[in-house]
Amino acid sequence: MSNYITARDARRIIRENKRAIDDIEKRLKTLPASARKSVMRDADNIVEFDNLRTHFFTDSGVVKAVDGVSFDVPRGSTVGVVGESGCGKSVMSLSLMRLLQRPQGQITDGEIRLNAPDGAINIANTLPEKMGDIRGALLAMIFQEPMTSLNPVTRIGQQLDEVLDLHKVKLKERGILSDDSKAVIKKRTIESLEMVGISNAEGVYGMYPHELSGGMRQRAMIAMAMSCEPLLMIADEPTTALDVTIQAQILDLLRGLKDRINAGIMLITHDLGVVAEMADTVVVMYAGRVVERGTATDIYKSPAHPYTVGLMKSKPIPGRKVRRLYSIPGRVPNPVEMPDYCYFRDRCEYARGECDEYPPERDVSATHKVSCWRDGI
Repeated sequence: MSNYITARDARRIIRENKRAIDDIEKRLKTLPASARKSVMRDADNIVEFDNLRTHFFTDSGVVKAVDGVSFDVPRGSTVGVVGESGCGKSVMSLSLMRLLQRPQGQITDGEIRLNAPDGAINIANTLPEKMGDIRGALLAMIFQEPMTSLNPVTRIGQQLDEVLDLHKVKLKERGILSDDSKAVIKKRTIESLEMVGISNAEGVYGMYPHELSGGMRQRAMIAMAMSCEPLLMIADEPTTALDVTIQAQILDLLRGLKDRINAGIMLITHDLGVVAEMADTVVVMYAGRVVERGTATDIYKSPAHPYTVGLMKSKPIPGRKVRRLYSIPGRVPNPVEMPDYCYFRDRCEYARGECDEYPPERDVSATHKVSCWRDGI
């Protein structure tokens, strides 16, 4: 298939994109207040993704980055989201935080229900200007590379103080801050830095990001994320740029903080070892869709989707010598022109006639679900 687009096609795509974006933005602004509220399917869940679709309207066509994702994040649990680069993991988390690059990036369908203290909120229908009250206070994100996420010309303490100052009214109501004075906010910031294992918290408070090591910067990012005691912390590849020893410390830190503030964690990573160690539930994504989900034991002991099996086989095992590390053959389908059959069919060694149609999700067990026509592998 040629990737060439004629000038006529390009103009048509631009017109269609503009019309679709205008319709989405207009609908969001005119929704009644009731549409921005919701009801949790399970009161024990922090977040529920329900048929979420997030698309990017590009000059080459519509990229279906997230294409009908559904799963839950229970209170106090860790949900690991795994998959190849480009499968939609980070876009899904950015949809939850409403940090998509607008106007090209838009949530086009589905719900993201947040179990807020004042009642469930449909994040997908929340106005962008209202998200400032939610980010940091109820939802927090630990970004992949702290050096590019922290402001290089602002001291660490100022950046953490800013988060607390922004939400100080709500934090007083929740009893996290005794008052909104600068002294109390600074004290809370230093306590947060100490909580993530920084011994010289007062010294780090006055430092710039470039004066800290990679592990220290990541700890500062985690301190910023948990300073307001959010309901959910989203950790997007939190250990990618760190050495193995620091990785273990950061994972132990996240696990301890989750229990300390009774938060949930959505852990996005490529590292299957990290998921096995940290996650209670695992969600496997491929080409914008969830292909398998279940408990960590379900996924690691009895994977039911050929893609999950391929991911497991491609992981190096210490002590086992192989001539060449396994890799899944083929390539991910073009996200602009997704096929109408199983997205993994062309790469699957188990493909058969039924795979000409995309499989529905079915139960393998009470806790294990898969989207595949095969009964077992």
